[in-house]
Amino acid sequence: MSAIHLEPGDALLIIDLQYDFLPGGALGVANGHEVIAPINHLIELFQAQGLPIVASRDWHPQDHCSFSAQGGPWPPHCQVGTPGAEFAAELALPDDAIVVSKADTAAVDAYSAFGGTDLAAQLRAREIVRVTVCGLATDYCVLNTVTDALEEGFDTLIVPEAMRAVDVNPGDGTRAMDRMVARGAVPVRLGEIGMTALSVA
Repeated sequence: MSAIHLEPGDALLIIDLQYDFLPGGALGVANGHEVIAPINHLIELFQAQGLPIVASRDWHPQDHCSFSAQGGPWPPHCQVGTPGAEFAAELALPDDAIVVSKADTAAVDAYSAFGGTDLAAQLRAREIVRVTVCGLATDYCVLNTVTDALEEGFDTLIVPEAMRAVDVNPGDGTRAMDRMVARGAVPVRLGEIGMTALSVA
């Protein structure tokens, strides 16, 4: 496909690049560390254009409803104040990145960065019309964030090179990609994303 040119109205959404979702973490995604380099490249592109960069994070209390001890499907992860909840140190988040904390109360879970947050309002306040989504994991928080972004009316790009799946059931990641595309998300490769050329007087 033709190149995607970043311009005012674009924003980057980085989903849950936290230690507990990386290999060795409490809920580590296989090969999840492989997304860091491509995401850092995306950060460089968006930062060079002065475009907003958003990083979502699970931000759970110790008795969160998603944890197995509370009857949820997952082991404890991304608990506030623990190393596993921190963003990966290798992730080159700029100081002015917008951090969105989700599922930060015990009784409510949220896979989407839009779930129970003011992300949509923050994006609209910045006149964002298109988001580029990447991160972890393809078949859970990325899928739900993309679905909500589309429902909120944002044009949505997804970067398969910059996401990985849990694949609890083999093929979940592929099915999630198919669902996102069917909903209207546009998959792009890193090499297709470029900066808008400055006009010369």
